[in-house]
Amino acid sequence: DLHLHSSMEPFGVVGIVLGCFTSMVLGGLLFAAYKLGILYQLFHKTDTKSSKHGGDIVAEVLHAHGVKYIFTLVGGHISPILVACEKVGIRIVDTRHEATAVFAADAVARLSGTVGVAAVTAGPGLTNTVTAVKNAQMAESPLLLIGGAAGTLLQGRGALQDIDQMSLFKPLCKFCTSIRTVREIVPTVRKALAIAQSGTPGPVFIEFPIDTLYPFHLVSKEFVVKNPPKGLMGKIVSWYLHNHLMNLFAGAWEPKDVSPLPLHIPQATDDQIQKCLELVSRAKKPVIVLGSQATLPPTPVDNIRKALEDLGIPCFLGGMSRGLLGKDSPIHIRQNRRDALKEADVVVLAGTVCDFRLSYGRTLSRRSKIIAVNRDKTQLLKNSDMFWKPTIAIQGDAGSFLVRLSEGLKGHRCPEEWPQSLKAGDATKEATNRAKAEEKTEYHLNPLKALHCVDELMAEDSIIVADGGDFVGSAAYIMKPRGPLCWLDPGRMLLVWIVYGDGSLGYSIAEIDTFTRHKTPVIALVGNDACWSQISREQVPMLGSNVACGLAYTDYHIVADGYGGKGYLIGSENEEKLNDIIRQAQRDAREGKAALINVLIGKTNFRDGSISI
Repeated sequence: DLHLHSSMEPFGVVGIVLGCFTSMVLGGLLFAAYKLGILYQLFHKTDTKSSKHGGDIVAEVLHAHGVKYIFTLVGGHISPILVACEKVGIRIVDTRHEATAVFAADAVARLSGTVGVAAVTAGPGLTNTVTAVKNAQMAESPLLLIGGAAGTLLQGRGALQDIDQMSLFKPLCKFCTSIRTVREIVPTVRKALAIAQSGTPGPVFIEFPIDTLYPFHLVSKEFVVKNPPKGLMGKIVSWYLHNHLMNLFAGAWEPKDVSPLPLHIPQATDDQIQKCLELVSRAKKPVIVLGSQATLPPTPVDNIRKALEDLGIPCFLGGMSRGLLGKDSPIHIRQNRRDALKEADVVVLAGTVCDFRLSYGRTLSRRSKIIAVNRDKTQLLKNSDMFWKPTIAIQGDAGSFLVRLSEGLKGHRCPEEWPQSLKAGDATKEATNRAKAEEKTEYHLNPLKALHCVDELMAEDSIIVADGGDFVGSAAYIMKPRGPLCWLDPGRMLLVWIVYGDGSLGYSIAEIDTFTRHKTPVIALVGNDACWSQISREQVPMLGSNVACGLAYTDYHIVADGYGGKGYLIGSENEEKLNDIIRQAQRDAREGKAALINVLIGKTNFRDGSISI
């Protein structure tokens, strides 16, 4: 037996090797069959007769998630999505630049509590959005960017507008992916929408190759090889293309759940809340500094407003939280923030980041107890290793934290003399600004006076959108949002005031056409001083040159007329008509005709730490 066993041993080894090789071959074949979709096609058939297309599926998912608007600049790569969305009642708003489409989607996200959606075509259509997507990332806006792309088999082969789009957006987005088959659309879009809203909100990107969006009968024509190679190679090429086509549409129209996925939003623990209650209850001079993150869902802004009013703690509002306390709240402090923070014994940073706006934390007193609340751990502790240290750091939602803080301190209010003293400082500073508004400038109008006039006459249902440097910096101290989420909004029945510097207006004046075509009630207020003044003010004294800072007193009002809107010019010769023109511009906007007020303002120097003009 031993002799027989020894003589057969080499054959046993060969058998093992052959078995391993066979397993590897079978495994490789199974893996190839899986990657090529052959296994999937055994159980899921391709309906070659259906007229449906991938755009229909995208529209179905977006509609189920409550999306009401898609902002776009049209292109053939994405046409099926736009057509299908219009059919299900989603409004398609076409802009004159892809960046504007993403900025608009960002605004909808910030103000509506839903995901903003923009769809743009491949290549340059997507590259045009990079700045706006980065803006949404930094603003923590839940945004879905839909991008067209070359067909699945043509990517990287020099097709029309074919570039590596994924590499561009991976650093900017929480989630990036490319659709490879039609059946992937539903789970991928649902996942992307959930990721955009969970944790710290932000933009997500889905790339749609063109052959995943059009119907089978059109796509199949592109897979026909007119002169295939002869022989075995020709058969292999024909089989591969046919299999790829069938796999592309296999199981495409099978019913799938399109409802929203659950969201994950971090919350403060009960223990953290209790520690904060103890700190705030003992405070004599507490201050709350609110940032944009405080207005994020799921807590309604009206609930946050009531919580702040019940606490009675003086508040400084920034970003999207501007207007949260209404126009004339006794606890809303607009001026002298640096002084108040130095004097405060407890400071609550509710969604506020210690970046340049708080001098990287240097405006906070080391004697203060600091409670920091932010969904993003990096933002929560930004610069805490250098200039400040949180007493309590909470990675959680700021809005719900404020509501729970108010509930825990029910019956307790901040000592009234503290907000009253800060409010008195507000009144003094604002009286100084009023006096500055009456000063005469050498040429044209005093910009502060123009802004005061607009603020006084602005309708109560108005929204303020700010874009610019000097003129907008002054507007932030003078113009008062009328209520929560009134700093930005493309709302259909509201007046939208866009405050532009003449520099920033140059980027987007073509959108006057968009506002007019879509009957969006917009009034553009342009502070026209023929200069990039925010730069010039420092460049000239430091470097002795105004190079590249000078502009012209351009007739922007005439450009607005050319785009179908209504333009007005205000200068020193007709300054007395400013109030009448403001009223008329509001009437124009309500009638669906975008208005632009071109205000010629003088070169002034009111910079004193609070007014930037």
